[in-house]
Amino acid sequence: MPENPLHLAIVVGSTRQGRFAPTIAQWFAAQAAKREDLTVDVIDLAKARLPDVLSDQRSEAVAAVSPRLSRADAFVVITPEYNHSFPAPLKTLIDWHSQEWHAKPIGFVSYGGVSGGLRAVEQLRQIFAEMHAMTVRDSVSFAGVWTHFEPDGQLKNADRSNRSATKMLNQLVWWGKALRDAKSKQPYAA
Repeated sequence: MPENPLHLAIVVGSTRQGRFAPTIAQWFAAQAAKREDLTVDVIDLAKARLPDVLSDQRSEAVAAVSPRLSRADAFVVITPEYNHSFPAPLKTLIDWHSQEWHAKPIGFVSYGGVSGGLRAVEQLRQIFAEMHAMTVRDSVSFAGVWTHFEPDGQLKNADRSNRSATKMLNQLVWWGKALRDAKSKQPYAA
């Protein structure tokens, strides 16, 4: 294993009952776990149960997630597209945190109907820019997501999606190392 691998936090943004997110998260986490230059932590917002109301008092749920975000050198956000946007619990996670996102790269895996979640991703890019994060260009998108997976959760015709995941992870690793090295020499000026 390479010395000092990057710590990747995979954020699963959907909390709806009957959601498809766990299927995609399982596939993507397996892709990331194959790499020797990454360690992986999956943060499922359905399990985190963050409070909707922001306040000065951090709940136990927020206190449990915050150090996991802080430890991350890079993030991948898995998001569906609901009504041309991303889920509210994902915005809640972003808003509960600030410095945890600073000078870290973020990639996206999106899914949905005809757009494959890309409208949600474009909105998230704007929000993460405000959080001083750096989003990578390439992403993984599943248009008509239900047609891409077998009933047992296995990805059909996986080659293309696996290549897309590898390309995005390569970009995340490059940016993650560059930003981590830069912050070790000089603190990020937010």
